Amino acid sequence: MNILIVGATGATGRLLTEELLNRGQLVKVIVRSPDKLPTAVKNHDNLTVIQASVLDLSDAELAKHTKGCDAVVSCLGHNMTFKGMYGHPRKLVTDATRRISEAIQANRPEKPTKFVLMNTTGNRNRDLNEPISFTEKFVVGLLRLLLPPHSDNEQAADYLRSKIGQNDKLIEWAAVRPDNLIDEDEVTRYDVYPSPIRSAIFDAGQTSRINVGYFMAELITEDDIWQKWQGQMPVIYNKVTA
Repeated sequence: MNILIVGATGATGRLLTEELLNRGQLVKVIVRSPDKLPTAVKNHDNLTVIQASVLDLSDAELAKHTKGCDAVVSCLGHNMTFKGMYGHPRKLVTDATRRISEAIQANRPEKPTKFVLMNTTGNRNRDLNEPISFTEKFVVGLLRLLLPPHSDNEQAADYLRSKIGQNDKLIEWAAVRPDNLIDEDEVTRYDVYPSPIRSAIFDAGQTSRINVGYFMAELITEDDIWQKWQGQMPVIYNKVTA
C-alpha cells in the first residue's frame, strides 16, 4: 500500500510510521523537520520524505502528494506550550483534515482512500448517543472556550463525520480516540470500543502511544478491521490486567 502521513515526527506519528514500514508498506511523510525522524525510519528504503508544513502547500501540491495513496493518516497536534496552544495556526488539525480531504476528492481515485484521524476521548461522537454528565459537559465546554486545541480536535472529527459522512464515494474515514496517552516500549494488549466506557475528565484510562500506532496500522492494512470501524470513532484503552 501507499500511505501518506502528516504529523509523522510527533510522539505517536513516529511510532505509526515505523510500524507501517516494518509491515513492508510504502510510506510518504510531510514533515517540517526531517531530522526529528528516528534514524531507522529516516533511512528506510520505503520512506519518502517531503519537507514542508502541510498548510503551506498549495492545493495542487497537496493533490500531487495524495495522488495514488491508498490511505492518509493525520497524527497532527498542537505543542503543549503557550505558543502551540494559543498561537497560529489555531485550526491546524481541522484545516489539514479539510484540505487533505479536498485534495483526495480532486484526484477522483478509482477506489475510496482511507483517512485515519488521530483524535481524543475528550471529543464525543455526535452520531451516537454517548452519555455525558452535566458536570463533564460543563468542563468540556470550558475547555472548548479556553483551549483552542480541544476545539480544533472536535472540529476536525466533525468535518469527517458531517462533511464527508458515511456515503462519500472517494473517502472512507475513521477517527481514533485514545484516552490519557502514555509512553511504553512495546505493544501490549488493548481494547477498542465504539464509545468511551469511562469519563475522559474524571476517570480517564490510559492508552500507550505505541498501541495507538499499532491499532492505526491495523486499521490501514487489515480489511476486516477497517470494515468494522470505518465511519466510526473507535476508542482505544490499554487492557487493564489484574
